[in-house]
Amino acid sequence: MNALMSLATRLNSFCARGLDVATAIRAVAAVPGISALELNYPQHLESLAENALAALLTETGLRLTGLNLRFEGAEFAAGAFTNPRPATRARAIRLAQDAVELAGRHGASHVIIWLADDGFDYPFQVDFSRLWHDAITGFRQVAAHDPSIRVSVEYKPIEPRRFAVIRAMGEAMVAVYEVGMDNFGVTLDFCHALMAGEHPPAAAALALRQGKLFGVHLNDGHGRADDGLMVGSVHPWETLELLALLRTEGYAGTIYFDTFPVREDPALECATNVATVRHYQRLLDRLDWAALEAIRLAHDGVAARRLLDSTRGQ
Repeated sequence: MNALMSLATRLNSFCARGLDVATAIRAVAAVPGISALELNYPQHLESLAENALAALLTETGLRLTGLNLRFEGAEFAAGAFTNPRPATRARAIRLAQDAVELAGRHGASHVIIWLADDGFDYPFQVDFSRLWHDAITGFRQVAAHDPSIRVSVEYKPIEPRRFAVIRAMGEAMVAVYEVGMDNFGVTLDFCHALMAGEHPPAAAALALRQGKLFGVHLNDGHGRADDGLMVGSVHPWETLELLALLRTEGYAGTIYFDTFPVREDPALECATNVATVRHYQRLLDRLDWAALEAIRLAHDGVAARRLLDSTRGQ
């Protein structure tokens, strides 16, 4: 395991089994290898007081590393940062700033913004320039609220809107450029990258090149929807390559298992994700990195496959 990285998992996978937030946190902490906690804000804090959160972090030994923004309910059905109502936009920005403050109080260094309902569904429905302007304005105001807290945008091409305001890594990096703040970057979700038609390691490389990959949501899927399947279950080679890239580039953030074990036991599913990542890290430990560098310089796909097969068979 890369000593720089922490592992966390999706709390709602446990809450879906009828557990309250506090009990779910304890259940997550009981999974060997999970060392970090990432919560949805304000969703998980609506039933868990701050002092109770602090006590749970001490009790479980988990480190709060991030908060995922959730803009829920009818108020945000037409969007958060790009909502047509100025009062709702202001409310969304204030909610995100509250998350930044909470993160600071509990030692978390990262707030992730997924603008679920920001986008459009029909031709002529929105002014694209205005939509983009409002999104950038919101990002900038949240990032400026506390420059010591990293803020990132988690992109996704569709769902629940037919067209999201930030659909792919290229657009996310344009947003990073326009926001123009050191503490604003990108979170890559493996499934979202597949949905966008991207090769996830190549997408990650764009953000890593600029030092702007602040978060990684690891899962898997078939590329048509946000499947949230177990890590490496559909795209094992792409997952291995992403982990290799994170290792060589010194990624020090959290890997968050954003998976949806609807029919599977969530603790067993989470433990399987941990085991998969550890297995891939052992493969990388055995990899002949000098040989790989020569293969990459030659763009030799056959040699790359043979090298990986030989490493796997050791």
